[in-house]
Amino acid sequence: MGWMWRSLRRLVSAREGNVAMIAGLVTPMIVGFCGLGGETAYWYFRQRDMQGAVDSAAYNAAVSLRAGDSSSTVSTTATSTATSSGWRSTLGTITVHTPPTSGTHQTSRAVEVILTENEPRYFTSLFNTGTVPITTRAVATYNDLGYACMLALDKSKSGAITFWGNTTSTFSSCNVYSDSISSSSFKVGGSANATMPCALSVGGFSVDSGLHLNSCSAPIGNAPPATDPYASLPAPTIPASCSSVSSSLSPGKYCSGLSLSGSVTLAPGVYVVTGGDLKINANANLTGSGVTFYLTGGATVQMNGNASVNLTAPTSGTYSGVLMYGDRTQAWASNKINGTASSLMTGAIYFPSQEVQLLGNFSGSGGCMQVVADNIYYSGNSTFSTDCASHGISNVGEPGSVALVE
Repeated sequence: MGWMWRSLRRLVSAREGNVAMIAGLVTPMIVGFCGLGGETAYWYFRQRDMQGAVDSAAYNAAVSLRAGDSSSTVSTTATSTATSSGWRSTLGTITVHTPPTSGTHQTSRAVEVILTENEPRYFTSLFNTGTVPITTRAVATYNDLGYACMLALDKSKSGAITFWGNTTSTFSSCNVYSDSISSSSFKVGGSANATMPCALSVGGFSVDSGLHLNSCSAPIGNAPPATDPYASLPAPTIPASCSSVSSSLSPGKYCSGLSLSGSVTLAPGVYVVTGGDLKINANANLTGSGVTFYLTGGATVQMNGNASVNLTAPTSGTYSGVLMYGDRTQAWASNKINGTASSLMTGAIYFPSQEVQLLGNFSGSGGCMQVVADNIYYSGNSTFSTDCASHGISNVGEPGSVALVE
């Protein structure tokens, strides 16, 4: 028995034995710390990689938003960009908000993208069987260069914006914008004189000496497309029965068009014109406040040059600031709008699928008449402005650069 105690004392007192014991005890701990450190470093790497992916996704989504794409297209752009940038969709989710639901840039020009990944455990699965959630977020936005009073929506037409004839028009604080990619998207000629801060086009210009710019040294071509400010404006509910024409009109559906002569007063509301044109004849004298005309069923506007018109759009509600609204599903046609120099048409003239010809020497109250149409032909003498918030008119923003902001 004594020999056993002597052997144990020798083992404990032997330096070689201590080293072996300590090494045996410490080695599992070292391996564990190395494994934990390596796995933690991997999680950190994935977070950094995902942040790059979410930044790219938010930036490209904002570019898509600036181009006027739908929310579903913006979301698709963000998803495809995140995937191609290294985000693994099989391990997580993507959330896209326009506008953002949190942060300091909750505006309609911003996009928020949130990416998640649930990382599998390897060494640490010895201690915890759950996954490791990683979340990254980014917000991108584009700025506005200013505002436009006229916007042509056609994407390819030559002369989508045309100033022609013996015309003099002044845009005191707003620009003119064409979304067409044509090399002659924006035309000025035929003795026309148009003065504005800046002229912008997605395509190019065909202009003579009649274009005068106050803020820009030259017309701005290759600009990003401007967004239709009324793209989400719903069509009104169309009454079932038809209304009759009288000298004191009420809102309703006018089934064989609407031909107006003499003195006519319009009550506030929506006037649906279908089955024929809205004709404002030479001797007409129209007055009305809070009025919106909706043209459908092939109806167009045909306004005579000797008509006297004093009409204003609603200043609140669904059709705030909208004076004339052409059904966006209608085939291309031309709307001719004329009037006396004393005429006032205060509000937006919106025909997204048709041409608007402005042929008279008139505008809105304080210059607050706005035109957004497939294409615009202008031959008149008027002044336009963008200080129109009191009239309920939406601004036509001019898209600028895109930047990550959060």
